[in-house]
Amino acid sequence: MISLRIATGIAAAIILSFATGCSTPSSSQATAKGPWQPLFDGKSLAGWRTYKVGGKIGAGWIIEDGILKKQAKISGGDLMSEQAISGDWELSWEWRIAKNGNNGLKYFITDARKAAIGHEYQMLDDDGHPDGKVGPHRQTGAFYDVLPPAKDKPLRPVGEWNASRVVVQGSTVQHWLNGAKVLEYELGSDAVKAAVAKSKFKNVGDFGTKVTGHILLTDHNDECWFRSVKLRSL
Repeated sequence: MISLRIATGIAAAIILSFATGCSTPSSSQATAKGPWQPLFDGKSLAGWRTYKVGGKIGAGWIIEDGILKKQAKISGGDLMSEQAISGDWELSWEWRIAKNGNNGLKYFITDARKAAIGHEYQMLDDDGHPDGKVGPHRQTGAFYDVLPPAKDKPLRPVGEWNASRVVVQGSTVQHWLNGAKVLEYELGSDAVKAAVAKSKFKNVGDFGTKVTGHILLTDHNDECWFRSVKLRSL
């Protein structure tokens, strides 16, 4: 079983150039990255469970050739990491979605809320799914229903693989898509509070703040594929 508990540490100073994937030493920052930990081993659902304790993962989730697939119209339920993540961290994964499809990766999921409510990195067929027409705050790369991604995001065509990341460092959260930062926001900021107040999450007390929580892959009954799901501490 892979432990997902993250410890915060400070070590050798570095600056990250996320767009190019290279790093350069610097004395201006003091952040250290831990080793990547795979959250999906390509063979099993070890380390994952349903949101409801003791629940059974449905047949809608299958593994094919090392890829985790959510089958269309077959119930699987939301798939959640067994352990919660605290501190500062970076999550990386690759995904592709079927035509007209909808899925999402959620973080800051807590058992205290009694429902699988958290911040969601939206993954969508922006042109084919109805949510794409609601507005950019429900399109790929968005903080779902709260904040929109950049207009010029490098989303690949439906059926092709995309690479995404969520970076949580201090109160700053970043959403990345195919090497480009498409969204950055500050947890607990006035801007986030105002956006949450206009969203479907307005009555969730601590929504928009930093909490220790789980990662969750959603089941929206649409076909979606995941691979290379991994996590590291910052």
